[in-house]
Amino acid sequence: MQGLELSRRYYEEFGLPMIKEQFAEFENRIAAGLAGAGSDCFGFDDEISRDHDFGAGFCLWITDEDNELFGFELARAYSRLPKEFMGVEKGKSNYYANSRYGVKTIGDFYLPLTGKRGAPETVWEWLNIPEHSLAAAVNGCVFRDDSGEFTKIRETILCGMPEDIRLKKLAARAAIMAQSGQYNFPRCTAHGEIGGAALAVSEFVKSTISLVYLINGKFAPFYKWALRGMKELEIFSEFAPVLTEILTEDYSGTEEKQAKIEKICSAVADYFRQSGLSRSASDFLEPHAYEIQNKIKDINIRTLHIMEG
Repeated sequence: MQGLELSRRYYEEFGLPMIKEQFAEFENRIAAGLAGAGSDCFGFDDEISRDHDFGAGFCLWITDEDNELFGFELARAYSRLPKEFMGVEKGKSNYYANSRYGVKTIGDFYLPLTGKRGAPETVWEWLNIPEHSLAAAVNGCVFRDDSGEFTKIRETILCGMPEDIRLKKLAARAAIMAQSGQYNFPRCTAHGEIGGAALAVSEFVKSTISLVYLINGKFAPFYKWALRGMKELEIFSEFAPVLTEILTEDYSGTEEKQAKIEKICSAVADYFRQSGLSRSASDFLEPHAYEIQNKIKDINIRTLHIMEG
């Protein structure tokens, strides 16, 4: 059983009854679920990943005001829940520290992920917060949130990225894909600089992954889960195995590797044209990057370096 389902069952069997019996007057003000750091919050956990930071548990999110009112008592009640569930040891929780499980304020949950006690507010915050942090802020599952306070922030992060920032990130990813995969990779291999070629391939793959998630309206998770997560996306999920091949194949078949890079870039260029983001007829992605950037309305964002974002 994966962590999210284990968490839900533990909450339903022990957490919910505890809240109903001991905190009935506050029941509709306590959000419950599992989200944040960890492969289990993305549904990617397996036997190997359970060797650290894994346990039976769930999160209870409350407002700052409710934390003053009953937070400590709620945390004490959570600490008394069974130390083992379905053969899995209960995960560690600490009311005074940022832990994966247990009671925490809504603001304390989002602070390490967004740098704020909630969602990004300015275009610069949206531009600079790492995508993997935003992914961790909206992953997992909320089992209950009657007040909607916790979920409102999740939905703002998931759906609230300003269009100018989305365009800037798409332009930056396309520019780096062109520079690293279409231009520098073949030049490095021609010079015999295999290390440089490997770095170029890495930059190409990272930018392609981010671009695909952005196209799908999602945030790329931490790099070790990004390719796995791509397989579940609606648009360009077929890139995941090809990108894996580009990364892992040796450099004796450079022409084949380059052909795969060009095929991906051609498909992305077609997408840009069909979606109205660019009119360039080229399969080289750099002109598409500039056309996309020119659609940005905010001059301060539009005049940033093409690869920034």
